[in-house]
Amino acid sequence: MAILVTGGAGFIGSNFVLDWLQQSDEPVINLDALTYAGNLENLASLEGDGRHLFVKGDIGDFDLTAHLLAVHQPRAIVNFAAESHVDRSIHGPEDFIQANIVGTFRLLEATRMYQSELAESVKAQFRFLHVSTDEVYGSLTQDDPAFTETNRYAPNSPYSASKAASDHLVRAYHHTYGIPVLTTNCSNNYGPWQFPEKLIPLCIHNALTGKPLPLYGDGQQIRDWLYVKDHCSAIRQVLAAGTHGDIYNIGGWNEKSNLEVVHTLCAILDELSPRTDGRSYKKQIVFVQDRPGHDRRYAIDATKIEHELGWRPAETFESGIRKTVQWYLDNQTWVQNVTSGTYRHWVDKQYKK
Repeated sequence: MAILVTGGAGFIGSNFVLDWLQQSDEPVINLDALTYAGNLENLASLEGDGRHLFVKGDIGDFDLTAHLLAVHQPRAIVNFAAESHVDRSIHGPEDFIQANIVGTFRLLEATRMYQSELAESVKAQFRFLHVSTDEVYGSLTQDDPAFTETNRYAPNSPYSASKAASDHLVRAYHHTYGIPVLTTNCSNNYGPWQFPEKLIPLCIHNALTGKPLPLYGDGQQIRDWLYVKDHCSAIRQVLAAGTHGDIYNIGGWNEKSNLEVVHTLCAILDELSPRTDGRSYKKQIVFVQDRPGHDRRYAIDATKIEHELGWRPAETFESGIRKTVQWYLDNQTWVQNVTSGTYRHWVDKQYKK
């Protein structure tokens, strides 16, 4: 028995692989294209571990994925592979179309061929879990109820539109071809190994290196924050007990404005790694021109997964964010390795205003 994990060298994917192998001896075939945010250093602790087989490759490569499925006969696929940064999708949407739509399509096609050749007893156990985002639902006003699994899709960025399209493909392959799919739509993740282009690791890195902490617009955009290891535990639960064809929203029950998140980060850093001049890191906060089409609020209602599968997040925002800050303080070599070269050029371009 084994599982195939796509995008397993990225932020959420690598956390999932590490957590999976801490709790199970079931092998993982890890397929990742190692684009800028994929990093084998995340998985360094698995070097020499026979339970982990890494394969460099793209889910858009039908022949490769079909070969891996035929050779390793996994009982499940967990699809993390995606381009996931809204800002990058605004500047270069084609990469998102190729990775998130075309890539998912070709992975589904390889899965369809693989499943059709399975023995009935094995076919009955097979599952395809597709990891998606709450951004497919669009934006909420301050008073709107949180997103449930029945909310209509209303994506507002090239990134969220590409993820919405991939969700629809997954649904269609279930209804048309009978592939036993599961879809999860999560809120904003944070935690160890996150590439420092997203708000939390970007601000930790910038704070420690004396750079501005950039906030779009007025900083009052609201997100629900989910500690990545809680997300991983939810995915394991959905994979084990979810109903074929169903959608499960995964959230942290932690709605915070971006400004509130950065203030919390600054307070923790003031305590754990104070500035040499004695001033608060809050002095480094700057407000920059808002990005086009910036959604105002996301919020996840995670009642379904709690009631049906018994899952709730273990971390509060306060406990999770403290663990995250401490991880980045303890892993500065990793941060230095991933914040070189093209990353610096990207940050300069994105926040120059």
